[in-house]
Amino acid sequence: MKSELLAPAGNFEKLKIAFYFGADAVYLGGKQFSLRSFSENFSDEELAEAVSYAHARGKKVYICANIFARDPDFAPLREHFLRLKEIGADAVLISDPGVFRLCRQVAPGLPVHISTQANTLNAETAAFWRDLGAERIVLARELSLEEIAGIRRRAPGIELEAFVHGAMCISYSGRCLLSDYLDGRSSNRGECVQACRWKYRIRSDEGARKDWYEIEEDDRGTYILNSKDLNLSEYLPRLEAAGVSSFKIEGRMKSEYYLATVVNAYRRIMDEGYSERLGSELFCAARREFTTAYLLGENRETVTYDNSQTKGDCTFIATVRCSGGGRVTAQMRNRFREGETLEVLSPGKDFGKEFRVCNITDSFGAPAPDAKRVMETYSFDCPYPLREGDILRRREQV
Repeated sequence: MKSELLAPAGNFEKLKIAFYFGADAVYLGGKQFSLRSFSENFSDEELAEAVSYAHARGKKVYICANIFARDPDFAPLREHFLRLKEIGADAVLISDPGVFRLCRQVAPGLPVHISTQANTLNAETAAFWRDLGAERIVLARELSLEEIAGIRRRAPGIELEAFVHGAMCISYSGRCLLSDYLDGRSSNRGECVQACRWKYRIRSDEGARKDWYEIEEDDRGTYILNSKDLNLSEYLPRLEAAGVSSFKIEGRMKSEYYLATVVNAYRRIMDEGYSERLGSELFCAARREFTTAYLLGENRETVTYDNSQTKGDCTFIATVRCSGGGRVTAQMRNRFREGETLEVLSPGKDFGKEFRVCNITDSFGAPAPDAKRVMETYSFDCPYPLREGDILRRREQV
């Protein structure tokens, strides 16, 4: 499959993980102008370092500037675009037409991708952005395969990118005012508090009693605005045939383990084809109930009424730092003990292999049969020549 695999990078460590597990490109944000203000994000110096790191490995970096801007934003945006052009960013993501216009004026050589926040739903809009100089459009998530193919036919000459996995906003293409209304933090400026994931009650102002009542949907709970997670892993060939050239994973706020698991699964699905085994990998990290959203047409079952998220089928145990001589050294993330069976998460040939943990020692070489100190470095027997960056996990009983 020739399409690009595009992964989120909330910080530099996640960028490295995304590339290690097979992403062709990452999208990330600076300290301003991105729709993930609560992510760690990148300083100006880190942006330059990220681009250099990616290009040295034949990878790409797309930088988000997709806020809906106010007038005071334009002066710093001007400087931001000049810096992005100078460091060789592969593209900038933009939603706001005024911000797009500014970018084209001050940094005409900087490629522009139109964010999903711009709600591109038809070929005329795609052609509009193409004619203004955009190189790519991140399609609205509300489109079906048939509609995507129609846009490809009627608006040639511009790349199409589509989300294939991850959390979805309950509002249309993520343009939401709920966070701003309830907490004073604008989701359209990167400060969403995910109010749609909260539990809600309703109060009656009629009659003698003005009481609060729990909102229920049958017997399933009160998460009335909680969207399911997108999962299009089975449909990548059909998306590519429809004209999508970049498959995008959501999750700049997600954990390192989540990122490694999902990127590894999609990389393998793209290279080897979908299988039940690879599809089940997406159950190994924290998630909500999955949905294909609107890819196959109208869908009224995109909300989950249960608790907002499950833990996943596997627990992140440690990150490999080095190995050799039948031993592995790894930084612990969750407690493990001698005698337990761990599984390898790797972009290499040892992916999915299991081994029994024996002879654990801590960073001072002392025996440590119960590895319980978080972030401590432990060594133990391992029959596989693992690489730095590989992950060890424990498969839990389901």
